[in-house]
This record gives sequence, C-alpha cells and structure tokens, in this order.
Amino acid sequence: SAAASNFAVLANAAVTCTDGTIIGDVGTFQASPTGSVTRTSCPITGSVLVGDGVAQQAFNAFLAQYDALAAVPCDVVLTGTLAGVTLAPGAYCFDAAATLTGVLTLNGPSNGVWLFKIGTSGTGALTGTSFSVVMANGGQASNVYWQVADAATMTDSVFQGNILAGGAITITRGSLVGRALAEGAVTMTGTNVHGSNAPL
Repeated sequence: SAAASNFAVLANAAVTCTDGTIIGDVGTFQASPTGSVTRTSCPITGSVLVGDGVAQQAFNAFLAQYDALAAVPCDVVLTGTLAGVTLAPGAYCFDAAATLTGVLTLNGPSNGVWLFKIGTSGTGALTGTSFSVVMANGGQASNVYWQVADAATMTDSVFQGNILAGGAITITRGSLVGRALAEGAVTMTGTNVHGSNAPL
C-alpha cells in the first residue's frame, strides 16, 4: 500500500510533537475534532492529514500489516537488553515486555529484513532507554519492524526501524529513522524523526 509507506507518524486520534522535527507525512485515523495533530516548535516536512481518506487508508493498511507481522513465526526468542548484541536478518521475539539499553547492531545485506515481535504471549511493552540501533553492512532501517503488543516508549535513544504499536508510542529526545505507527497516540518531545521512506 503506497498510502502507509509515506507516513512517518500515524496515530488513531492524537499526534503531539514538541521541540522536534518530522520528515515525512503525519496523520490520524480520526477526523477533527476527535483527531488532532498538535505541534509546538515542530516543523513537518510532508503533509499533515487528520482523518481524511488517505490517512484512514494508511491507518487501515498499518492495522493489516500489524496483523500480518503478528502471524509470522519466531526464529529466535530473545531475552535481556540486547546491549552489545549483533543480529542477522530474521524474526526475533520477546514473550513479554522488552526493556532495551546499549547498542544493538543489525548486520545484513540491503535486502535483509529484521522483525522484532514484543509481547508474543499476548501482552508486552517495548521500552528503550539510551538504546541505539546500528545498521551494518548495508542493512536498511526501512526493512526493520518492531511489532509491539502494547505501548512503545523510547527515551534518549537512537532508534531505527518501523514501530507498529498496539498501544501508544512515546519518544523523548533522541531520534527515529523509521516510522511511528500506533493504535494509540503518538507523543514526541525533543525528537527528530526521519521517515524511513523519505529521501535522505
């Protein structure tokens, strides 16, 4: 679906960006007044679409992709913070919540795909604190997916990949190269977001 791929940030009803930048489109599924994109010192390079047909189509495509990723079988079940870990392409799962710190290196070719599923037992949030994702040997952030049963919270992190969250996404400081797609709200403070499909 062409629609979802252009969105750097997509939420059900509310996107809030303070003291950050977003490269890519921003949208909500809900129309105004329920849906809103609130910006304070947050330039957006792209369209801002609140509950229009394009944003709704993109949100439905995100939900379909979320379900499709949820159905992918796990290659490896992970535990721990992933600090100092290097992973080849594959499908990696956390049974419950994932609390990540340190540096994770994703090492693989430009067509390699990494899928991280958090909360495969039914519940689980993704929390990253001073967590960095490094792409090596041509790996592309646009081919990294974080499918999260519940909320995703990143603080002071240099994050890469597409976050598909069953709850809210909260990013404080740091950066995201990828997309923030949430069934809840998306709140960013002091964060620079570069949509993974936006030209560098």
